[in-house]
Amino acid sequence: MKAVVYKGPFEVAVEDVDDPVIQYPTDVIVKITSTAICGSDLHMYEGRTDAKPGITFGHENMGIVEEVGSGVTTVKVGDRVVMPFNVACGFCDNCRAGNSAFCLTVNEPGKAGGAYGYVGMGPYGGGQAEYLRVPFADYNCVQLPQGEEHEKDFALLADIFPTGYHSTELAGVKPGETVAVYGAGPVGLMAAYSAQIKGASRVFVVDHVPNRLELVKELGAEPINFDDGDPAQQIRDAIQDYGVDRGIDAVGYQATEPDGNEQPAIVLNQLVDTVRSTGGLGVVGLYVPSDPGAPDEHSAKGELLFRIGRFFEKGQTMGTGQANVKKYAHRLRDLIIAGRAKPGFVVSKELPLADAPDAYERFDKREEGYSKVLLQPARG
Repeated sequence: MKAVVYKGPFEVAVEDVDDPVIQYPTDVIVKITSTAICGSDLHMYEGRTDAKPGITFGHENMGIVEEVGSGVTTVKVGDRVVMPFNVACGFCDNCRAGNSAFCLTVNEPGKAGGAYGYVGMGPYGGGQAEYLRVPFADYNCVQLPQGEEHEKDFALLADIFPTGYHSTELAGVKPGETVAVYGAGPVGLMAAYSAQIKGASRVFVVDHVPNRLELVKELGAEPINFDDGDPAQQIRDAIQDYGVDRGIDAVGYQATEPDGNEQPAIVLNQLVDTVRSTGGLGVVGLYVPSDPGAPDEHSAKGELLFRIGRFFEKGQTMGTGQANVKKYAHRLRDLIIAGRAKPGFVVSKELPLADAPDAYERFDKREEGYSKVLLQPARG
């Protein structure tokens, strides 16, 4: 089959690799119809992880079930399914508590949970390919209505829509509250959209990329350009209050200051300043224990930058971590089916798998039109 294969920093290629096969009775094989490029894929693409050449990328996947293991009971050949990026067993303590991102059995003890096509997250192939093996399929497949309707919307159930929603849960967003989201990439837009779904009265989104800020306007949220000055002050001036009720970090440790210097905790500090005392912070932007792609002094500096004293002084709460996608995927799917949610507005391109190398390069450069790319292996 064809698959997107990592070759080295800033290089992927579409190559022939072995077809996946049923390894355990609880597996299924899915023919991929849509698979998205994610911002977190760029950490591997840019050489910022320990990814070795040969890994197949892709953790945002959906498709049609082609083959079913003998132990699978609810998923059938021909089912249209989306696979939340958390590879999880469904029976460990964390899974039974709804914390599928922190499954205790699908990865080496003490490491992060499992995911498709991501270094350090278990031995699971990625779905930027024609086919994908899905383990523990009864738990890891979310069944969808047959046909081709809502393809863009359903594809986002694999990661960014539930992740955006998760950020509002971590922050504790309630109806009528004010919310600030840092980062207008796909996850930030999904966070703002989810806050609106939950009834937030005003939602501010901070970025400086013009086309992203235009999307914020189209969403009905309020764009804040950090090139125009301190975003926390801009937001406090807008609401004429001490700060918003809730804040969300959808950027992570690779935030940059206006002079272009990377500052791993700049968004966290701005959130503390933006949110009122006793307010809530939700952090879904990626933070890593170490960054092989950055100088040692950068990482050491990053560990010292978060102003925890100010956070403590304001009595705020903070929720962090990868999204437990399965906790939200079914209810968000049903909102899509009911016409109450249409997250596919963030998809900027739908391309054949063969275009992946060019799409990665353009996405990495933040080129307009490549903010959220769906690869569709059946095309061209």
